Parts: sequence; C-alpha cells; structure tokens
Amino acid sequence: MIASRSHLVVVPSYNTGAVVYATVRAACAAWSPVWVVVDGSDDGTADGLRALAEGDAGLRVDVLPANAGKGAAVLHALQAARAAGFTHALTMDADGQHPADLIPRFMRDSMAEPGAMILGRPVFDASAPLLRVRGRRISNAWTDLETLGAGIADSLYGFRVYPIGPLVDVMQGQRWMRRFDFDTEAVVRLAWRGVRPVNVAAPVKYLRPEEGGVSHFRYGRDNVLLTWMHLRLVLGFLLRLPWLVLRRLARRPPFDAPKG
Repeated sequence: MIASRSHLVVVPSYNTGAVVYATVRAACAAWSPVWVVVDGSDDGTADGLRALAEGDAGLRVDVLPANAGKGAAVLHALQAARAAGFTHALTMDADGQHPADLIPRFMRDSMAEPGAMILGRPVFDASAPLLRVRGRRISNAWTDLETLGAGIADSLYGFRVYPIGPLVDVMQGQRWMRRFDFDTEAVVRLAWRGVRPVNVAAPVKYLRPEEGGVSHFRYGRDNVLLTWMHLRLVLGFLLRLPWLVLRRLARRPPFDAPKG
C-alpha cells in the first residue's frame, strides 16, 4: 500500500450492495488515503463501510443524507480534499468494474504530469454488454468534436485522475455535472481549460448479477441526459471555437525546414 499527501482515491457509492466492500478493500490495499462517499444509499452499506473505516486510518467514509448523483458525490469529496491540501484525486466506481491494482500506475503518471488528467482507456472483455460498448462510441465521437480532437480516448470510463483545483472550479461554475453526465462533461470542460488528457489502457469488468453486479444505468433516462449534455457542450464548443482553433494552431509543431 502506497501513502500520499497529494493524491487520494475517491469512491462514490450508491446502493451497490456487498461488492462495495471488496472494491474498497482492494483500493485500500493499493493506496492511502481512500475516501468513500455514500450517496444516500439505503442498502445498509453505509454502516458496513463505517465499520471498515474504524480499523483503517487511511479510509474515510462520508454519508450524504439523500441521493444526489455521482457528480455531486465526487464534488463533495473534492471540495473537502482541496481544503485538506490534496491536489489530485483518482475516481473509481464502487461496483467492481475498475482495476484497483492499477491505482499506483495511474497515480505515478499523474505525479509525473501534474497538469494533466490521466484517463482510463477501457479494455473490454466478454462481460461487456454489446449495446453499451457500441453506444459509447457515439458519445466519444461527440466528445472528439466538442474538444476539437484534444485526444480523449474514452469520455465515459470513470477510472481516472483529475487535478482537483481545476475540476472543482469548473463544477462550481455551473449547475450540471451532478449525475451520470459527470464523467463526460468533466473531461470536455477540463480540455477546454487546457488540461491535457493522457490515456492509459485499463480493463473493465461487468459483474453478473450472481457475482453481485449492480447497474443503475437506465437506457431511456440516461440517454436523454447524455443527449442534453452533448447539446449544451456543442453550444459551448461553438462559442469557444475561434479560441480553440487558435490554441490548436499554436500547439502545432513547426514544419521541418527544407533540406539542402
């Protein structure tokens, strides 16, 4: 287990059942500190997580009184983390999909490039629902447009390291990014601010119900939310387009001088 005073792990959790305990134990075995935000869960896991925290000084558990959404839970942790002096946070889901063993690798990459966001690029296995895999391609295509090809390999995979200050400033500046729209909108708006994406391959596993897998994704509701999110991001992109083009041109490497 690696301890840090600048980088922490944030795990938002909502009604994931017993799988959250394995997720948190794996995260704590890889890194310290780990902060879990229980987002209004009513499945009894808040008490179990508090019991885990009693035996681990590096584990903190905050319990929100009502479900506010993934983005709201992450923001709660980031605000407290910034006040405590942390500069970067790795977010991971509580449902067992994300690879806790890669936490040290992602943290090292962040420490090497503190101005960047370290983004997981998902490597799917046979457990991945085909509809979900194909659907994310559409969202990724929109993200590529909205950032003028900033280099974000996957906009939806939530296993990533953020610089805390810029992300908190972005979220406090507008009312969105509080629910399922958090992951995508966070990377787009950070890219607009000049935070460079660094993509790192990471496996993703979808647990079957008999393995304790729980999904709160609702195709109708959440696709409407994503559609509205991309609509406002496209409008924001159009307003920023001249500035984004100028910044893109300024970063383009110069042509090689003619030889001879």
